[in-house]
Amino acid sequence: MVDEGSGTRHGIGVSPGSACGPVVLVAPPVRAPEGEPATTDPESALTGVRAAFESAARDLDERAGRVSGTAAEILTATALIARDKSLHQAAGKHLDEGEGPATAIESAVEEFAVRFQALGGYFAERVADLRDVGARAVAAVLGVPAPGVPDLTQPSVVVAQDLAPAETAVLDRTLVLAIITSEGGRTSHTAILAAQRGIPAVVQCDRALELPSGTPVAVDGDTGTVTLEPSEAFVADLVARGERRAAALAGSAGPGGTSDGHAVALLANIGDVEDAVAAAGQDVEGVGLFRTEFVFLSATTAPTAQEQAQIYRSVLTPFGSRRVVVRTLDAGADKPLAFADLGPEDNPALGRRGLRLSAARPALLDTQLEALALAAKETGADVRVMAPMVATAEEADWFARRVREHGLPSVGVMIEVPSAALRSRHVLADLDFASIGTNDLSQYTLAADRMQGELSDLLDPWQPAVLDVIAAACDGGAATGTPIGVCGEAAGDPLLALVLVGLGASSLSMAPAKVAMVRWALSQHSLPDCQRIATSVREARTAPQARQMALELASRGLRELL
Repeated sequence: MVDEGSGTRHGIGVSPGSACGPVVLVAPPVRAPEGEPATTDPESALTGVRAAFESAARDLDERAGRVSGTAAEILTATALIARDKSLHQAAGKHLDEGEGPATAIESAVEEFAVRFQALGGYFAERVADLRDVGARAVAAVLGVPAPGVPDLTQPSVVVAQDLAPAETAVLDRTLVLAIITSEGGRTSHTAILAAQRGIPAVVQCDRALELPSGTPVAVDGDTGTVTLEPSEAFVADLVARGERRAAALAGSAGPGGTSDGHAVALLANIGDVEDAVAAAGQDVEGVGLFRTEFVFLSATTAPTAQEQAQIYRSVLTPFGSRRVVVRTLDAGADKPLAFADLGPEDNPALGRRGLRLSAARPALLDTQLEALALAAKETGADVRVMAPMVATAEEADWFARRVREHGLPSVGVMIEVPSAALRSRHVLADLDFASIGTNDLSQYTLAADRMQGELSDLLDPWQPAVLDVIAAACDGGAATGTPIGVCGEAAGDPLLALVLVGLGASSLSMAPAKVAMVRWALSQHSLPDCQRIATSVREARTAPQARQMALELASRGLRELL
């Protein structure tokens, strides 16, 4: 790489690709006026506050109508936050205590934000959405424009503290070259939606908000590097790299595998019917992770087997004979269900979630398995069922018996708890496959909340400790003859994919947009190459050192594309 330019900023690359363009700063959220006078009529003021929240909800609904799939679901769910009566009641309480309307909205939102962060998991993921709703309601009650990305007059790089789903989901791809945020994390909604829309993105970028509007920058969504006022030579090199990547991937097609013919199935992660239809039309070998939560989380009563089967048929049919790996309900204290509330917990991430909820409410699991069996029979699909949050061999055995009792022939588990990886020879003894969820596995291995952006360095999948735990899981798979896949974010990293295959992964599941690059990277290396790289990186002391060691051992062709 040639000289970068006048300076660099470093963050976390969460959506691959590169772009160059001028900075456009997103205005900060609208805040309540300092010293806002108390309302003299709390009841009338509450009517205005409710109207402000409803205005925000209608705007979110309108945006949801312009998009589809995951983006539409996120926006619709955010609109529900704006209509939450308990949030309105909290604002009313603050009005009664003498606060002005805008201040009362902010106080109520922050009150709920503290609760959400304490709950962790699904709720912690929604704090940014909650605050966006609050800022929109504050703007409405003050009669000023809502916060958001300004109208763009030329292709630009959008820079913000964070982008709410309401903004990210409807960005004009022809005008937004890249996204830079000072907050966020690897699994934030900004990261997910940017990757889905093919917009290069860097989060947790240091001093991002100090970038002056109009400053030309080069954004590398792979490495997380932002280069200020890049030289012409640097930009030319970046463009050339993009062209080399496009040329290389133009011939990337068909089943995945190494250069010496070792097969590695390349699969898609999906979350709903629209995801399934879109992924089925792409060059993937099936689904490695179908998250079924969307069937349950918006329901007020437990969906019946027939209701679920209808949805599952819509997911399975587009894939024909290709495999579809279904993860059973991953819910619990951090993703509460109205019809299966086990009560509050001090630490939901370590509580009765995933398979533990299924054990406490076995009828939920039995109904889901009945529905999957019915959909599989009617479609003739290759359905493989796995459980989330399995920690012990006893849990794996219990789940396997229940799945087979429903006539489903292929059963597996998610390995996302270190105990399951360390004891994988026993956990896998009576299973047909397993899949490593690197997001949660990193969280539990490093004791770092995956939703806390400040801990993103600990959640780097290149962390040597995480690689060691993955290796232990794969060793158990080799000993029992059980295929091991990877379905976390790590699977979509073309360089890390070499390491995962070298450790023993036989399939990799990722966002469909990442498949072509991973396929090409594997095709440039033999299985012994991958094994040598994997052995080498496990000697590293740090995550950056591990990645650098892998890069040095990778083929020159791959290095030129990264």
